[in-house]
Amino acid sequence: MKALDRKVWRDLRLLWSQALTIALVVASGVGGFVATLSAVDSLAQARDDFYAAGRFADVFALVKRAPDAMAARLAELPGVVDVQPTVEAMARVAVPGTTDPIMGQLIGRDPRRPQRLNQVQLRSGRWPEGGSHRGGELEAVVTSSFADAHALKPGATVSALVNGKYRVLRITGTALSPEYIFGGIMGMPDLRAFGVFWLDKDELAAAMDMRGAFNRVALKLAPGASPPAVIDAVTRRLATLGGSPAHGRDEQPSHAMLDNEIREQRVLGTILPAIFLAVAGFLLHVVTARLVATQREQVAALKALGYRDRSIALHYLKLVAPMVLGGYLLGLVLGSGMGRMITGLYAEFFRFPSFVHRITPELAWIALAIVATTAVLGTLTAIASTVRLSPAEAMRPPAPGSYRRALLERVPRLRLAPALRMILRNIERRPLRAALTTGGIAAAVAIVVLGNFFRDAIEAIVDTQFNLQMRGDVIVWMNDPVEASAGRELARLPGVLQVEPGRRLAVRFVHRHRSEKGIIDGHVAVPQLQRVVDVHQHLALAPADGLLMTDRLAEKLRLRPGDTVTVEVREGRRSVVQLVLQGTVSDMMGLNAFIQRDALNRLLDDGDVANFFSLRVGQADLPRLLQQTQELPRVAGAFSKATMLRNMQEISARNIRIMSAILTAFAAVIAVGVVYNNARIALAERTWELASLRVLGFTRAEVSLLLLGELALGIAVAIPLGMLLGWGLAHLIVEAMRHDQFLFPVVIQPRTYAWAALCVIAAGIGSALVVRRRIDRLDLVAALKTRE
Repeated sequence: MKALDRKVWRDLRLLWSQALTIALVVASGVGGFVATLSAVDSLAQARDDFYAAGRFADVFALVKRAPDAMAARLAELPGVVDVQPTVEAMARVAVPGTTDPIMGQLIGRDPRRPQRLNQVQLRSGRWPEGGSHRGGELEAVVTSSFADAHALKPGATVSALVNGKYRVLRITGTALSPEYIFGGIMGMPDLRAFGVFWLDKDELAAAMDMRGAFNRVALKLAPGASPPAVIDAVTRRLATLGGSPAHGRDEQPSHAMLDNEIREQRVLGTILPAIFLAVAGFLLHVVTARLVATQREQVAALKALGYRDRSIALHYLKLVAPMVLGGYLLGLVLGSGMGRMITGLYAEFFRFPSFVHRITPELAWIALAIVATTAVLGTLTAIASTVRLSPAEAMRPPAPGSYRRALLERVPRLRLAPALRMILRNIERRPLRAALTTGGIAAAVAIVVLGNFFRDAIEAIVDTQFNLQMRGDVIVWMNDPVEASAGRELARLPGVLQVEPGRRLAVRFVHRHRSEKGIIDGHVAVPQLQRVVDVHQHLALAPADGLLMTDRLAEKLRLRPGDTVTVEVREGRRSVVQLVLQGTVSDMMGLNAFIQRDALNRLLDDGDVANFFSLRVGQADLPRLLQQTQELPRVAGAFSKATMLRNMQEISARNIRIMSAILTAFAAVIAVGVVYNNARIALAERTWELASLRVLGFTRAEVSLLLLGELALGIAVAIPLGMLLGWGLAHLIVEAMRHDQFLFPVVIQPRTYAWAALCVIAAGIGSALVVRRRIDRLDLVAALKTRE
């Protein structure tokens, strides 16, 4: 073994605790990087495989009623390679043993003509068979997620309101569809409240009075075809038949939610591990730089003996390599385990025929390349100045520092204790080193803040959406707009304390050459049950003579208050109106605009109509009310706030809390790594000084105070800086995750700042105890030996 290699092993034995903390920090960065991106890659691969196997369509359109011959006309459009018409209907579903409101999507399937697009995979049981069934029952296959949530087995029955008549659906099996990988209502996963049922096409068409016709169509495009051109052509063809504007995959609910999840997790999987690895690079730089400084004379001797700069640099790279490689391998193990856990969380509400977690070789190599680059840069920048010195110059001890009165000492009438004066003077003598130390600790504080930020944000979302904005207990949706006086019928139901009508329209906003699809919500003048509340939890009122618009929508349209926007209604008579933008609001959900309902009805000349009602209900009467709404023929569905809140807490909020706990654990490791390494390095650098003070009569406690006081002062300065940095990083991540469907609020609770401070203080106390023990065991003779 070469002499330098033996020196590597000796140095590693001396630095084992610092090497361990650096390896743990590297493992945290690699683990977060591999876990997040491998889970997202697995999710994207499962989606792409399912889309390819099921021939997922590219364009979708709804129509009131279109003859079957229209499908052939749509197939003639340029760029269209296949067309699949279907008969579908939304229906209220009742499952025995539960009073929760449930919506079902009924889809007709022709057993004589296998699906060419959006092919459904049977998971258990058998497909429905046409023909007569006992008691007029309809056989149906249901999504496996809904069946699992309600423990429905083949042979079980549910009832559905089909075209105003309750029909019994007998379950014959379960299935998965590329159209419904994500199942939910109002943009939130809900495995209990939403299910898809595939029935015999002829039986569903007969029940819906749709024989020889279809009401939904999916189209597959040729490679290179223009989706906007095809969407426009399909919209024009179906306009005379009462069709809604066609749309691409970006507006298909399941695909949109899945795509947003993948994009958000890619952001988190890139930014957060980058922060961790940057801290690891900083630690490597500090450790190596200060180690080289303490071995200055050894480096000079090596150069005098003929070792080249390249050999010396390689020696220190070999010293760093075991720390980095060990952290990398541990990070792969952690990343694999956590990646499987995250994949399991995804599998709860994204359903695929095959969903296997995998770490691709490319991802592992990218992680290794990032870690290696970080280690090499951190090491080479640390040793560059010392290696460049000539042997004669390097053998001389560094020039003694120039001590002078500290800034605080110059404050009139301010008397400082001798120990504090020594600490302040040492900090001012090496300001860059003090700044780097404080910056490293501040980064640890920021990462702890960031780890807990997501928990705070989800709690703010729940409070804003379910306590401040949705103050009613139930929202009742109508099949079509009805007279607002229908609210009196709802008010007579048992337990109803208050009713508030509203109207929601799907529209297209146009300003100059820009256009965006969105929603207009019509509220009462002073809403009590369904309000507009921004991300700062401030109430906003809908105007009576213009629009209140979300700031994201106004920004996309390049609109300012006072500008006029064209609103094209995408349902009913397809009216086109001009409205003035009165103001903007930072709403969390979607690209929406708000106006008073009476004003909206006047603009559209529709009379006093509404299509949803918010109800405040006594809690004891809620189950009975939900049951009775199922008996009202004009009601499309009733959504309970309690059910939606429970679902939010059980799935979305729980998953975010798990991710927050993982980030917090990683952050705590980094905090310990930063603080402990700085304390150990400071002890190694100042051993001679501390031993001299002991010989001069200073007690162990006084000597420890000089070293640990400097660490404590650095922590005290770093904590507020780290809190500010964490706030900035939270804003950076929220901006990177920003998309049309959802605005993540930047909310950081005081307890999060307190927890971050406690983590770093605890790391400081633990490090101080270790360092204090080493100070007490200082060998004064060995420390004071002069190296010639």
